[in-house]
Amino acid sequence: MAVAANLYPAPDRHPVRRALLSVFDKTGLVDLARGLASRGVELISTGGTRAAIEAAGLPVRDVSDITGFPEIMDGRVKTLHPSVHGGLLGMRADPAHQAAMDEHGISGIDLLVVNLYPFAQTVASGADKAAIIENIDIGGPAMIRAGAKNHAYVSVLTDPSDYDGFLAAMDESKGEVDLEFRRRLAGKAYGMTAAYDAAVSSWFAGVMQDVAPARRAFAGTLASSLRYGENPHQSAAFYLDGSNRAGVATARQVQGKELSYNNINDTDAAFELVAEFDPARTAAVAIIKHANPCGVAEGGSLIEAYTRALACDPVSAFGGIVALNRKLDAQAAAEIVKVFTEVIIAPEADEEAIALVAAKKNLRLLLTGGLPDPRAPGLLVKSVAGGLLVQNRDSGTVDALDLKVVTKRSPSAQEMADLQFAFRVAKHVKSNAIVYAKDLATVGIGAGQMSRVDSARIAARKAEDAAQAAGGEVLTRGSAVASDAFFPFADGLLSAVAAGATAVIQPGGSMRDQDVIDAADEHGIAMVFTGMRHFRH
Repeated sequence: MAVAANLYPAPDRHPVRRALLSVFDKTGLVDLARGLASRGVELISTGGTRAAIEAAGLPVRDVSDITGFPEIMDGRVKTLHPSVHGGLLGMRADPAHQAAMDEHGISGIDLLVVNLYPFAQTVASGADKAAIIENIDIGGPAMIRAGAKNHAYVSVLTDPSDYDGFLAAMDESKGEVDLEFRRRLAGKAYGMTAAYDAAVSSWFAGVMQDVAPARRAFAGTLASSLRYGENPHQSAAFYLDGSNRAGVATARQVQGKELSYNNINDTDAAFELVAEFDPARTAAVAIIKHANPCGVAEGGSLIEAYTRALACDPVSAFGGIVALNRKLDAQAAAEIVKVFTEVIIAPEADEEAIALVAAKKNLRLLLTGGLPDPRAPGLLVKSVAGGLLVQNRDSGTVDALDLKVVTKRSPSAQEMADLQFAFRVAKHVKSNAIVYAKDLATVGIGAGQMSRVDSARIAARKAEDAAQAAGGEVLTRGSAVASDAFFPFADGLLSAVAAGATAVIQPGGSMRDQDVIDAADEHGIAMVFTGMRHFRH
């Protein structure tokens, strides 16, 4: 076959005389069919697609007229026939192919218009297995792959957004379509079938509870091409995975500049963090810089939560991301816009708040329509040289843990509330993570250090800097402190004690746990073990 393809190279232009249309999503179908018919293209179709074209008063042949075989098995078998696939796969310039087509009465198909059964949407709807399996498309992908392979002679339309452009391309070339356009459509078609198969294989892995299938496919739909990646010399794009998890992917951008790669990454980190706080229980605000929180707080209102979050590290908050767990109101918006901010993300915003943000034309305002569930399952994927690392999302929450007091002194009610708050935040801080909290607000955060002692010291130093700038007391005194992983030695704990912490929450599990417990008892510190680690590399 490779020799034959080389002997008969793809023509620069190929006429469109015959089209096969078979679509589930009928958006734009009638307009496309009308446009094709008016340009002299013969229309062939199936089932509901044919009915829609006929209802518009357009001439169309049923595919069974071409195959000489009726649809059977509830429509499972209708296009899987040599008259269809021969028309899609036959190389018109190859005498042997043409002879076979003539011998068997097969006419070429120049345009294939197909989209697929809504498999992913059916899964998302909570349908039962039988309904999901019925929405695994067979004939559609087979035709798409056939037509795309033979793009030398066949144009394949899989996306209604390409319909108008296709008709315009035909007009530009007097009823023909050029090779570059056909090739681009073919590449898009294979991308769609690959994504479709990825969704099906992932569903089967879930049904079989196979956490490590032998082959794993991931797919996404382009949301936007980005100006660049983390740095200007890196190209980048943003893709949607179809999960509809509330966040940047579902957000409506009300105003502001185009989102950058770093904006999307940091905004996602901010919104995932603030979603840890139930809006029915409390207002919460998280301020993020470089994917790490520089201030998080709860409050009776958003403005209270924002003011307390900002106080943790007002220097780092400059140029940061602000995430809220409730509808943005005017009072909070007026305070937020006083500080240079890259993005505000919230479930909703009232009209007065939107108007206040509009005064900062470059400030991006994203409204998501909801909060992501921190307990929901999901996959995280990271590329490494030559491969992919895949893991479940960290869906552990402190509310679900069996907390164990391991010191002689138990934490007070306020200390316990601050410990849980701090551990909730530590889950979203790069390791090694240390978080000091007081009265349900962060007062010092140490992130991403090679030594846990350094993280404790940096967090304390930031608290001192914030106190000096505000002319107030250092708030780590009397605070609760969270560590994302166990203290391997007592030195990290002692650094927190030196900063003024009176209670500690950590996973436990070190060979030297008893040494750390003894050090806590010696200094009258209350300590709680969670049994769950929250590394975030």
